[in-house]
Amino acid sequence: MSHTLQPQPTTAVPATARPAPRLLLTGGIVAGPLFLLTGFVQGVLRDGFDFSRNALSQLSLGDLGWIQVLAFLLTGGLVVAGAAGTHHVLRGRTGGVWAPRLLGVFGLSFVCAAFFSADPGAGFPAGAPEARVTSLSTHGVLHLVTGMVGYLALCAAFLVLARSFAADGERGWALASRLVPVAVLAGFAASSAAVAAFTIGAGLGLLWLTVLTLHLNRSTGTRPM
Repeated sequence: MSHTLQPQPTTAVPATARPAPRLLLTGGIVAGPLFLLTGFVQGVLRDGFDFSRNALSQLSLGDLGWIQVLAFLLTGGLVVAGAAGTHHVLRGRTGGVWAPRLLGVFGLSFVCAAFFSADPGAGFPAGAPEARVTSLSTHGVLHLVTGMVGYLALCAAFLVLARSFAADGERGWALASRLVPVAVLAGFAASSAAVAAFTIGAGLGLLWLTVLTLHLNRSTGTRPM
């Protein structure tokens, strides 16, 4: 008697059986809140720090600066992990190539910020001039440039993801992902008048990254990979 082998029907693997993308996306979810919470606690507890005058980057200066350096490194690593998870989720979809790459650049900018510290000024750390920083050192310039490149990459990633959401019919997510970069860049533009505007703009970018990554994480249960 001969037996004919029949092809077995394929079924989508449940999201619970694909832990790697979800685990990677968790990095992108927690990165922003972790960085902001660490900065807020330090800003409250460290002598001389004033949120209206000092940028969070300056917390990497002084005796306890290693805490902020570690926060930069950890945040950067988590964002890069989230970018890798985004690559899995968006594979074969609009923005599936460039969004993860741009998010990876954003994550690497935090790593660079850990090595190139901001300049002291505006009374922080103790003994620094009371005036705002007007003349940048080499490491201060590199810190500023890497941060600028990183946030431009983040804003570009949001716009790429907006195209992906629009293609999937998620118009609300697409609209919000186009508006947030405008608000982030507006905060940066206003930083010459108020340092707090820069902090708000940067924080908004980090928090929207968390929201988007949460959304993508939930979508792993309804889309085949």
